[in-house]
Amino acid sequence: MSNSTPYKESKEDLIRRLKKIEGQVKGIQRMVNEDKYCVDVLIQVAAVRAAINRVGTIVFEHHSRRCMLNAVENSDQEAAIEELIGVLTKFIK
Repeated sequence: MSNSTPYKESKEDLIRRLKKIEGQVKGIQRMVNEDKYCVDVLIQVAAVRAAINRVGTIVFEHHSRRCMLNAVENSDQEAAIEELIGVLTKFIK
């Protein structure tokens, strides 16, 4: 399979999301440094986890679409399915 970046059309959105996540992580660092209440820290950790999962989902979605289109064009469905299974397995760990 190709190593291209099928998420190019979402690149600006992904960068914006990642910058927001970076800010959230810095906020969590500040909260820990300031000995903030555990529940408040955990809520922010959950928000970061959800945000990073969304970024991964967007990339996976674009990859899956491109992978399947390439498989149909190249009559290589089995290899594409195996790759998708591998990628999904790594992503959900």
